[in-house]
Amino acid sequence: RRFGDRRAAHDHRRPAAMSPQPRSRSPRHHAPPVVDKIAAVDKDDLVDGHSAQDIFESGGNSVGYTYDDLICLPGHIAFGVHEVAVHGNFTKTIRLKTPIVSTPMDTVTEAKMAIAIALEGGIGVIHTNLTVDEQVREVMQVKRYESGFIMDPVCIPPTMKISELDSLRATSGFNGYPVTDDGRMGSRLLGLVTKRDTDFAADRSSPVNTIMTKAEKLVTAQEGVDLLAANKILKESKKGKLPVISGQGRLVALMSRADLQKNAEYPLATKDERKRLRVAAAVGTRPADRDRVRALVAAGVDAIIVDSSQGDSIFQHDMVRWMKQEFPELQVVAGNVVTLRQAQNLLDCGADALRVGMGIGSICTTQEVCACGRAQASAVYHVAKYALSRGVPVLADGGISSPGHIVKALCLGAGAAMCGSLLAGTEETPGEYIYSEGGVRLKRYRGMGSIDAMKKGSDDRYFGAATALKVAQGVSGTVQDKGSVHRFVPYLVQGIRHGLQDIGAKSVDDLRERLYSGQLRFELRSPAAQREGGVHGLHSFERRLFS
Repeated sequence: RRFGDRRAAHDHRRPAAMSPQPRSRSPRHHAPPVVDKIAAVDKDDLVDGHSAQDIFESGGNSVGYTYDDLICLPGHIAFGVHEVAVHGNFTKTIRLKTPIVSTPMDTVTEAKMAIAIALEGGIGVIHTNLTVDEQVREVMQVKRYESGFIMDPVCIPPTMKISELDSLRATSGFNGYPVTDDGRMGSRLLGLVTKRDTDFAADRSSPVNTIMTKAEKLVTAQEGVDLLAANKILKESKKGKLPVISGQGRLVALMSRADLQKNAEYPLATKDERKRLRVAAAVGTRPADRDRVRALVAAGVDAIIVDSSQGDSIFQHDMVRWMKQEFPELQVVAGNVVTLRQAQNLLDCGADALRVGMGIGSICTTQEVCACGRAQASAVYHVAKYALSRGVPVLADGGISSPGHIVKALCLGAGAAMCGSLLAGTEETPGEYIYSEGGVRLKRYRGMGSIDAMKKGSDDRYFGAATALKVAQGVSGTVQDKGSVHRFVPYLVQGIRHGLQDIGAKSVDDLRERLYSGQLRFELRSPAAQREGGVHGLHSFERRLFS
């Protein structure tokens, strides 16, 4: 009853013009459209997302973010993808036309990878799980490389059986092999075996010296021949391979017509002032590593990376100071670091670049075993911002599994991305191919904190050289064949270009300006958004990275 009384009173107060009208179902009598009720939007309200500073430096933020937690919001495109410049910084003085660095791991970077990545505009870091002489030899191979000359061809001894050569061909992928006295480069050349020689050999147990083309019948060039002259010899002889020999008949190089065509021009190649390819090398922090540094500098190395999972140690401080005092012009990359205090301490020692990342690699278990590290996006943003204030670039090391991750690393201030698993499995990585039961072509890949790698010497990286019990901070595994770096890296670079174009940045330098001015906008992604951002909703699919 009281409800009825209130309603009657309310109706009594209502003006005659507001008296109830019959309800109509016609759209003409609906309330005004919602759009009429929205106030005019101010220009500043058109800015979506958040700046990096909002996400990483807000007072109440206590969360560490990875690359997948973030998405970059698109900007305005006013240029073609071919106009995007992806030049990055490796150190204070070494610029890269491709912001990709191959990591110093023993299943990723030796001379072959360092040459290939430098030709594509990046730089490779020779790992330290080698003797001093072996590491120096790898560095010298890179520095002596000339486009078109193969300085380390796979050689075979004359006693190798044809069946063994068949197996070698399946794993190495080459068709022609120089035959030398002891099956090594630098020995006396005895002949050459090609696929044509083996195709019609009935007895596969015969040695290769029964079917090879003997040295006296080969077209060869003398040591010191230049690329133009060697190319002319190949052209006139119509041969596929041209051995380059010394006055004593020793093999010093090999030229391949196919490689010559591929290597004709690399406009992005990372070269020093003497037009030699650039290369870096990793060292530890033991007193004996000072002799290693001296030998590497004498070999012409362009930069030294001090290889440690936790870089803020008295051992690395002493090593960096000593190198900068002993070799002032040598570029020194220190790390790894993930905090501002770590970065400050190493920069105070004179480091020319910092390597950022701890426990986030695909084969790394440091965070799991040691409960120490940091989410990579947060680490890169904070350390890069501080390092930039001191004029030093950083390398985003680890957690990179796609060109999109490289774009995000650059968006957070990195000068370049250091890649391990992304490049593992390419033809240029050390080791032979193996096949899974299903016939998939694979290569071995392992963390430098794995027991296998530690037994070869990398335990010093984890301050465990003097301990009897080795605690693994990494695993060993396999990765699928990715083909050649000369096809894979251009795919990565094109992906980076498309990413910068979508963001609206014409260069990496432009990207950095947008980052610190707040123009570059981000959003955090929920787990559902991350799933939605990848392939989903299909029964099956085929992933082809490029064509």
